[in-house]
Formats: sequence, structure tokens, C-alpha cells
Amino acid sequence: MEGALTTLWLTAASLLCGLVLGVLIALMRLSGNKPLAAVAGFYCWIFRGTPLLVQLLIIYTGLPLFGIRFSVTTAALLGLALNEAAYLSEIVRSGISAVGSGQREAGLALGLSRTQVFRTITWPQAFRIIIPPLGNSVNGLLKTTSVASVISMEELLRRTQILIQEKFLVLELFIAAACWYLVMTTAWELVQRQLEKRYGRAYAGHAADRR
Repeated sequence: MEGALTTLWLTAASLLCGLVLGVLIALMRLSGNKPLAAVAGFYCWIFRGTPLLVQLLIIYTGLPLFGIRFSVTTAALLGLALNEAAYLSEIVRSGISAVGSGQREAGLALGLSRTQVFRTITWPQAFRIIIPPLGNSVNGLLKTTSVASVISMEELLRRTQILIQEKFLVLELFIAAACWYLVMTTAWELVQRQLEKRYGRAYAGHAADRR
């Protein structure tokens, strides 16, 4: 249970940091500024093209060679957030791109600033679009936190390995860990369904009106 709780908060913190950074990267790629778009594209290329395991090892064991040291918790959170941001940025970018440019132009024509247009017109519609893939990313991230065990982050898998060394119950404890993962992912699926139902209600209502 201690390991499961660590997995939960590590997932939540990584998701929050990754989403904030992912939105920023997506906006950079959509900005029309070539240098900013190039930097954002290079970031995604690096973090999507290399394994998370390698990234964690570089952060935790490679950076100290240059005098940059992180605790196990900080390194795990940093690695997971940076990796997740690269994937979330593509989800956010596709959601924003799906909103018609005519709506943004109409908002500007009404005298709204670009920030107001994004906050009141673009983002609410994009958010509904990105909820399903975002929910799937949360499910995947929850299981991906197990990779942090390689740098001794005591999440669910690492706590299981420690207990195996103490009690010599290999199969039993791995099955117990699998059950914990199933409980957490199933609980999130229930939450995701409610989110999709709630935020998809507006579109469903408009579709019914048109019929």
C-alpha cells in the first residue's frame, strides 16, 4: 500500500508538471515563430525518440558527472514529467488545431485579445477533444512509473522487490503488485468515463438540437 500511494502521487505530480510544460510546447509549435517551433520540435524529437529508462539514468547518474545532482524523488519526477510533456504536447496541439480558425478570427474581430480568444474560445473546445487521449495517457503514466524503480524510487514495483528480498515470495508478491495496478487503473477508467460524459455533454446537446 505504501508503494501504491507513492505511485499515485508520482503519477499525479508528473501529469500536472507534464501537462503545463506540454501546453507550453504545443503553443510554441503553433506560434508561427520558426525558432520557437524548432526548439519545441527538437524537444519532442529527443524525448519521444529515446526510452524513458535511458532518460532517467542520464538524469540520475549522468548529470552528477557535470555537478548536477538530484535526489531519487526529484530525478524520478523530473524524468517522468519531461517525458510525458513531449507526448502531451502532441495531444494538446492536435486538440487546438482541431478548433476552426474561423472561430479564432471571429473572436479577434469582436475585439478580444489573443489571450482572451485562447482562454474563452479555443481552449474550452480543445479540452473536450483532448480528454479521451489525455485519459489514456494517465493510465499509461500510472503503469510507466514502475520504470522509476531502476533508480531506487520506492514506488509500487520497488516496494514489491524489497518485500521479495525479505520474504522470498516472488510469485505471490508480483501478483499482489499486479492487483494493485489493476485497482488503480480501473478506478481511473471510471473517473475518465465520467469526465468524458460531462465534457462531451455540450457537443451531444448541440448534435441533438441539429437533428
